[in-house]
Amino acid sequence: MARQTKRRSTGRRSPWAATALIGIGLLITGGVYAGASAAMAATEPDTATATSLTIEDGKKLFQANCATCHGLDLQGTENGPSLYGVGAVAVDFQVGTGRMPLQMQGPQAPPKPVQFTDEQILAMANYVQSVAPGPDFPDPEILDGEGDVARGAELFRINCAMCHNVAGAGGALTEGKYAPALTEVSALHIYAAMVTGPQNMPVFNNMYLTDEDKRDIISSLLYIQQTESPGGFKLGSLGPVAEGLFIWIFGISTLIGITVWITAKSN
Repeated sequence: MARQTKRRSTGRRSPWAATALIGIGLLITGGVYAGASAAMAATEPDTATATSLTIEDGKKLFQANCATCHGLDLQGTENGPSLYGVGAVAVDFQVGTGRMPLQMQGPQAPPKPVQFTDEQILAMANYVQSVAPGPDFPDPEILDGEGDVARGAELFRINCAMCHNVAGAGGALTEGKYAPALTEVSALHIYAAMVTGPQNMPVFNNMYLTDEDKRDIISSLLYIQQTESPGGFKLGSLGPVAEGLFIWIFGISTLIGITVWITAKSN
């Protein structure tokens, strides 16, 4: 009887053993999951060029949402232009900024909330590219913002500032049209606008602006977007002309008003 009691006492497990085993199991499971997640993230394709939706999915989305104006075969109709030669990047620009589908006819299509997911937009872009090839998505290096900012600013002033303002703040054009502000536009959509020439904008192909030029311009605009004003009112970021005009109108007027008030009070 004593031997049986001794065996029972030595065969018992500590109450902490189960807790320790559960903890070890959780650590091992968590480590395996973290490793697998990291491996999947490392091999995940770039969403700018890959999507889980197929070209056939893009065709269905196009026919359901765009064919009324652009035709089932992209040939265009009375309500919308042909899409032959516009390319994937034009679809991404127009649909990815909410300009398309068009809400109503007007001087130009304004940006508005986007109606599709990134995957749906990419699927439609790939479909259009497969049927009527045109400008495609650029090398990621062009969009990295690591170009020559000073050179890009000079190129922007020469080629773009007359419409978009030297600070990219946008400006009015004729007949109710306007050049939109570039203060919140993504690098991809800036590139797309340069190579496709949406609405009133000219096309800046590689014969006019090289990929290096485009990279520098994009880098300059991204720098403006990311740089905060050092202080005071921006006044459109137009420089000394706008600042001088502000001082002349408000500063001089204030001084004249104070002078008239002092003179009237003394009399």
